[in-house]
Amino acid sequence: MQRRFQGPPTSFIVIAVALIQVLGTVFSANHQGTLRPLDPLAFMLLFAGPAALAFRTRKPAVMLPITLAATFSYVLLGYAWGPIVLSLAVSIILTAAAGLRWEAWLGAGFCAAAIVLTAVFAGNDPALIRASAGVAWTAILVLIGEGFRRRGERMAEYRRRREAAKQAERDEYRLTLARDIHDVVAHSLSMINVQASVALHLGTNDPEKLRPALEAIKAASKESLTEVRQLLGVLRDDAPLSPPAPPSLARIPELVEDARRGGLDVRLENSVAHEPVGTAQQETAQQETAYRVVQEALSNVRRHSGAASAVVLLEWAGNALKVRIDDDGAGLRGAPAGNGLRGMRERVEALGGTLRLTPLEPGLRVEAMLPPDPNRRGDQP
Repeated sequence: MQRRFQGPPTSFIVIAVALIQVLGTVFSANHQGTLRPLDPLAFMLLFAGPAALAFRTRKPAVMLPITLAATFSYVLLGYAWGPIVLSLAVSIILTAAAGLRWEAWLGAGFCAAAIVLTAVFAGNDPALIRASAGVAWTAILVLIGEGFRRRGERMAEYRRRREAAKQAERDEYRLTLARDIHDVVAHSLSMINVQASVALHLGTNDPEKLRPALEAIKAASKESLTEVRQLLGVLRDDAPLSPPAPPSLARIPELVEDARRGGLDVRLENSVAHEPVGTAQQETAQQETAYRVVQEALSNVRRHSGAASAVVLLEWAGNALKVRIDDDGAGLRGAPAGNGLRGMRERVEALGGTLRLTPLEPGLRVEAMLPPDPNRRGDQP
């Protein structure tokens, strides 16, 4: 598809060229009494050239032939000289700008040949000098149109890239939101499921211990509903809600305690000091990713591995935050990575870190290295 130079509105070009060409020629004719006076045919030819410019967007290929025919007919009929060539010059520029390069060069060549022949028949040096200038201007007109065409293509490419960047930003935002919803829902529902199983068991064997399990279910469901409402509220333009505050390292003990209430023996080894190692934005991204890694890993341990115990380790490795979760369960058992593991890896890699899953005997190790700078890629000790 050919890219066309947009420029001013077509109606403006047609009216402006018509006014200049007709009024200018009428004014010039008053000072050229020896030439053929203007008559209805002359005015028809004067208006025909500007009228042809109206096809610049619908049928640009017809502009140049019509203006050539109108201009040369006017000149050959011997009418008074004036700015009759204006519509021809504009049509050459617009034809080249529309991407019709061969037609523009052919029309310019035809005009150049006519100028040279006129000068030869005149048989004097001033006419040849004027002919040289006329030939140069025909080439310049095509080059001007080519410049407009290239500018239009650059602008179209810029718009395309800008739209692609906006679409990529929207896709990344949707992906981030999907990961957040998955992490919140999967973790909370997993804990609710475990606590519900405990409650069913206690309801039969030990009714006095039923209340703590039900309270844990209530707290988990309330927290999950609050976070999901905040996340989904971002999608509603008619009722915008502020996004939830990103989780931090300070909330990881809550995850460990939730896992313990679910019957998993979890030990937290936290040697991480809380002084920042980067800007506030960098530290927030690092801590949120660490929280989500621990959250997803413990959820997978409770739901899939059948583990009895787990160890959560937080420590510094240089300026990178090391997060490691070991369990004594059945591991992946050859199962493909699901949405949770995939989202976990995407979060870590988006921060510039690495995520490794290592089989243990028995169990599985999930280890993430998280640099503090989101703009760094794979830079870690």
